[in-house]
Amino acid sequence: MLSERLKTFGQAALNARLPVPEGLTGPDGLPSDRRFAVYRNNVVVGLVQALKAAYPVVHRLVGEEFFRVMGTYFARRDPPASPILLHYGESFPDFLAIFEPVAHLPWLADVARLERARLEAYHAAEAPPGNLSTMAPGRFGQLRLTLHPSLRIVTSRFAARRIWQANLADNPPPAIDPTGSEDTLFLRPDAQVLALALAPGGAAFLRALQRGRPVMAAALDGIAETPGFDMAGTLSLLFANRAVIALSDEEPAHAH
Repeated sequence: MLSERLKTFGQAALNARLPVPEGLTGPDGLPSDRRFAVYRNNVVVGLVQALKAAYPVVHRLVGEEFFRVMGTYFARRDPPASPILLHYGESFPDFLAIFEPVAHLPWLADVARLERARLEAYHAAEAPPGNLSTMAPGRFGQLRLTLHPSLRIVTSRFAARRIWQANLADNPPPAIDPTGSEDTLFLRPDAQVLALALAPGGAAFLRALQRGRPVMAAALDGIAETPGFDMAGTLSLLFANRAVIALSDEEPAHAH
């Protein structure tokens, strides 16, 4: 079957220990390990380049040679699961969290999560805000907020956002103290992706809103995480940056 042949071909392209797939021959009609080795190398190089494009700050932090070796290992360990190259590398942050050679950089996986969240926010669907003027102030706590589809949240027990932002430019980055937790909100209301700092408790609050929880019920999640959670400040951040696209007093079908 064609699907089985494609699967065999893909596995062989990323695993040099496997034989050349049956039916592939050179101009002489014979299997050619050397020709297929060139193809194997080109496939891996292409995947590493895709990772480099998706994670430019991680690339800068570890350097070209190390990233190439690390990316090659990752490409052979986690081959593409989708024909859409944009999706490739979704598991790269989790890989970095367990990759022993970068264990001395415990914040690196969170920097990668920031880069992934920004990339996803950039390519997310458009969603202009609806009419929010009919909001009844007295019932606001019972309303459910529909958040912009580009909204992404990254939590870190390190100063991952400061490290990431310091390494976006080409100039030598300043020394950054990695201690201190940071939560970040990514959002693309227009063409530009915003990276906004979230107050403690804000991430739990927003995730509850994303699950369809009413405002006051979601606030309890934020308070449970951080007793001094600033709900008013977090809501102001959302509305000021057009992160809320609809209000409703109906429970969504997917809520749980």
